[in-house]
Amino acid sequence: MTPQDHAKTATDLLIAERTGEQIELLTLRHPEMGIDDAYAIQNEIWRAKLELGHKVIGWKIGLTSKAMQAALNIDIPDSGILFDDMLFETGATVPAGRFIQPRVEAEIAFVMGSQVGGADVTQADIIAATDYVTPSIEILDTRIQRIDAATGQSRKIFDTISDNAANAGVVLGKERHKLEDVDLRWIGAITSRGGEVEETGLGAGVLNDPIESVVWLARRMAQYGQSIEPGQIILSGSFIRPIECPSGAKIHADFGNFGSVDIAFE
Repeated sequence: MTPQDHAKTATDLLIAERTGEQIELLTLRHPEMGIDDAYAIQNEIWRAKLELGHKVIGWKIGLTSKAMQAALNIDIPDSGILFDDMLFETGATVPAGRFIQPRVEAEIAFVMGSQVGGADVTQADIIAATDYVTPSIEILDTRIQRIDAATGQSRKIFDTISDNAANAGVVLGKERHKLEDVDLRWIGAITSRGGEVEETGLGAGVLNDPIESVVWLARRMAQYGQSIEPGQIILSGSFIRPIECPSGAKIHADFGNFGSVDIAFE
């Protein structure tokens, strides 16, 4: 793909987000595209949002579980950008029409206290740079069709990354924990919709340890001369499958002693 293709595709995705009208699969439009093209499109979205006055508040890491990687035939996670208009308070209600096909995932969020980055970042570096960890829900959406009606082809990893890793919102819990006081591998969540349990999981499902997920992000960002900044939120990756959230859905993620998070959809 050319730089012009990247810019045009980013514009189409932003229009889809604004209008609620999904666009066709990018991998059908540009069958030659690769992972570098996908991140280039994501970066064009980043630039466009900054020009509109939005601010970056953090990053999300996706495809951290073996099951999701196998489903998309990849062996690495992906990442997306959190913007200021994506942040919801726990207990909030998402207005009707805000998203196209929302889904949610339960995750452990890191809130950073200091800058961290570099190709040789370690778990110790991430622990030292983290202010606190908290329960969270990530809201997913897709500005791209999940399946092409004519061919039956499903989205590929390049479609998802281009679409800001399907990122749409973040809901943080009120509880704050020092990273050194908890073993994130054993932090789990029972996630319910309308009072019925839909998914459960443990933090160990995220690259064996969610801290390792943030290590991966910092190292990937270093390849582009970027670093994780103080105050940024890092969604470390889901340890449950996405839960569909049609109109009227009420989501409760119970992390036990770690806390809880709630979000509803009008």
